[in-house]
This record gives sequence, structure tokens and C-alpha cells, in this order.
Amino acid sequence: MKTLIAILLTAGTLAGQTILPAKWEELTASDFVKAITAAQGVCILPMGILEKHGPAGPIGTDLFDARGAVLKAVQQAYAVVFPEYFVGQIFEAQHQPGTVAYSTHLQMEFLQETTSEMARNGCRKVVLYSGHGGNNGLVSYFNMTQLEKPKEWVLYTVALGGSTAAATPANPATAPSKPGVDGHAGESEISMVMANRPELVHTERSGTQSGKNLNRLDLPAGVSTSISWYSMYPNHYQGDSANASAARGQALQEQTVARLVAAIRAIKSDQVAPRLQKEFFDKTTKPLATQQ
Repeated sequence: MKTLIAILLTAGTLAGQTILPAKWEELTASDFVKAITAAQGVCILPMGILEKHGPAGPIGTDLFDARGAVLKAVQQAYAVVFPEYFVGQIFEAQHQPGTVAYSTHLQMEFLQETTSEMARNGCRKVVLYSGHGGNNGLVSYFNMTQLEKPKEWVLYTVALGGSTAAATPANPATAPSKPGVDGHAGESEISMVMANRPELVHTERSGTQSGKNLNRLDLPAGVSTSISWYSMYPNHYQGDSANASAARGQALQEQTVARLVAAIRAIKSDQVAPRLQKEFFDKTTKPLATQQ
């Protein structure tokens, strides 16, 4: 059940009171100031990508899934949400139509410029949530580079996938129809698109291409190469999306939303990371004074 504040933030207007949208681009300049205050300086950047999603899913699957979950989460824990962001890592799908793969330096520079601009506009806690698994390495490295130079804002990242908590009972509604159907553009991912944009999904085309692992490399466990993904899934399709359903997508999204809500609330209340970051940057100016 939505809390009163969630209703006030999402319902439009009530008793003559102007209600603040969560989407950055929908706020007026004066309302933006109010929104940053209401969000306690927490702003979220949902990251997706433009890439093929098997024969059934739209190219913008990760955009829809990531931002859709975030927009539902901020109905319960208000934060300002940045527009669709698709400048990420996707070199492994350059051979597929519709893929937009930006250069490495632009990926890093654009993400730094974007988050820095968010901070300049009052976002003291910038949260990255990526719906694209191929961004994991980029986000992890970008996170560590934030210690290069002093700043007055803190970057937080929320990992893709995972349950709301280890103690949370498994929801049967999130289970796959059979083993081996999940993966890139597989049943779970396409189900989530169906929960948001069902008109864009074509499950009847799922069997027109193979999503099986071809295992074309003969390397020991723990050894990989940049061509590993292509060697396994040249169709850029992993699993089988034939039995994707809006019901499973809804259940998966609810799980993701619950995890995002918990993360946003924890980030809002976090006073330790900002304090420790300031302490760290202060010490970097005089390393010889650091106690050994």
C-alpha cells in the first residue's frame, strides 16, 4: 500500500497543493529546487543501453526495465530521477543491428560529466542503477575513480539483480518456467519488459534464433577473453524468451522495486560515507601524517 507521501508525490494535485514529479525533465526550475530538498539530495541515474535483445525484445529493453523499476521505487522513497541514459559498454554486440557502442573514453567522460552536473544541481548523493549487465565493469571502475579528486558529493551504486534480503522468502511467481530459459534477452528479462511495455515484445519470434551456449572456446575455468561472450552466444541471445509473461515480469519488478526502496532509504539516512569521504580527502593532502 502506498504511503500518504507517495500518493502526494505521484497523484498530481491534492487540495490545491502542487505535487512534485520524480522525473528530472518534468520539473519546472522552481519545483526542481523543492524536489531536491524533498529528496534529501538523493538523485538516481538509471542506466540502460541500446542493444539487440534476442528476437523477441526491443533494443531499449534495459532502458525500460531500469527506469521502470526506479520510477516505481521513488513512489515509496522519493528521489529525483535522471532521464534515460544509454551511454554504456556494449562492444560485444557491435555486430548486431541497432547497437550503439560509444568509445571507451566517451563512456567514462560522459558518465563523469553527467554525475558532476547532477551534483552541481544539488544532488549530494548520486545513485547509479544499471539495468544492463555489460555496464557492471564500467560502473565498478567508475565508482573507484571517484576517489581521484576531492568532491563534496558521494556516489552510490546499486547492483543489478539479487533479492531484497537473504531472509526474504522466494516468491514462486518469480520462478522461470523451466531451467535454462533465463539470461540475456531470455525469459526473465523479456518478462520485465512485458510488465512495462507489452506492445513492444514479440515472444512468438523467440524460437527463430538459438539462445544456446555454443561453447566454442576450449579454455580452463577462470580463463576468459574479450571474445568469450561472442564465442558462446553469437546471436546475442541467451536462454529462451518463448514463455515470458507479464505476470512473471511484474513479480520480478516488485522484487527489484523493494530492493531499490530499501537502498534509497538507507542512502538517505547514511551520514557515515560523506564523513569518511571527507576524512579520506583531507588525509590525501598530507599522507606523511597518516598514522602507520
